[in-house]
Amino acid sequence: MPGLFEFIVLSLTLVISLVVSLAITVPLTGALVRLRANYNPKALQLDPEGNVNVHTGPIVTSFFGMLRRVYRIEGWAGLYKGLMPTGIATLVMTGFAIAALDSKRLASHGRIDPPDVGILATLVYGIFGMLVALPAAIVTYRSIVTPYRLPWFRPLYSLRILLTPTERRKPWVLYLTPGLLTAQVLHISYTVVILRSLRTLLLAGDSFSSVKFGIYVLIEMLSTVIICPLEVMTTKLAIQRNHSAAEYNSVEQEVEDDAIEAPEYAEYSGQEEDVIGLRHEKDPYLGFVDCAKRIIDEEGWQALYRAWWVTMLAAIASAAAAASQYQGTMVGSD
Repeated sequence: MPGLFEFIVLSLTLVISLVVSLAITVPLTGALVRLRANYNPKALQLDPEGNVNVHTGPIVTSFFGMLRRVYRIEGWAGLYKGLMPTGIATLVMTGFAIAALDSKRLASHGRIDPPDVGILATLVYGIFGMLVALPAAIVTYRSIVTPYRLPWFRPLYSLRILLTPTERRKPWVLYLTPGLLTAQVLHISYTVVILRSLRTLLLAGDSFSSVKFGIYVLIEMLSTVIICPLEVMTTKLAIQRNHSAAEYNSVEQEVEDDAIEAPEYAEYSGQEEDVIGLRHEKDPYLGFVDCAKRIIDEEGWQALYRAWWVTMLAAIASAAAAASQYQGTMVGSD
């Protein structure tokens, strides 16, 4: 019985911690995703037919400004868009981590925390984990940016709105989203090959050095220059849908018989504007390089560094966790 009681207490503690964590992180993640996904060209654009396109997205330049905008237009329901896919993915990954790994290897948001093995094995592990989690990430991002009201307990209905008929018939098409895998692999490769190697070089040893730790923290902070654009591009590419017809891009639904008419938040809030703007439906990003070039040309290079401080805070937290891990290893060896 003591074993059963301990299991129940542990389970309840885990559930409560997950609920509190989701209550805090979901609105913040939603604001971050929408800020980075927002399409706001700095000048008039030409559509694919050569006509002047005067579409511009909302001018929101700050994280907390986006948070306020979401609440003003969509209310509390809008702040918690993406809760169900995030919760399901968190439960699955947490259960997997507890069963297959251990609690010390749970990954923090946006970071890779693989097993303590060689660089090549770690890289393979990170890429494999990314491939497993990518469909859930795509669904989560789309559920956050969609203007439609998605019911929490009708997943099939929601998936028919979030995924195109092509993606539902051929789910592997999600992996072929132009440029998305490239951005993800580059992110993981930099984190594993560069940062992990430097972390081992500077922090691993018989004694802790505050100077080496400071150097590593500085490297992690400077890595924001590389990592933040990859995160912004990943967000913009993940919300692009894959269609069978070339004339439709990955942001709007395909025009097919099984397309669903769903209520929008604007119908309930009385607002005549969406929270964010998206690219023209016939003008998607064609790949990783094309995405980077168009963001710079159309929105300015600053768009690649939206909410850069969030990435930097995650880097600092990662460095602190790494130092704590190595210190714990040294104490244990003593």
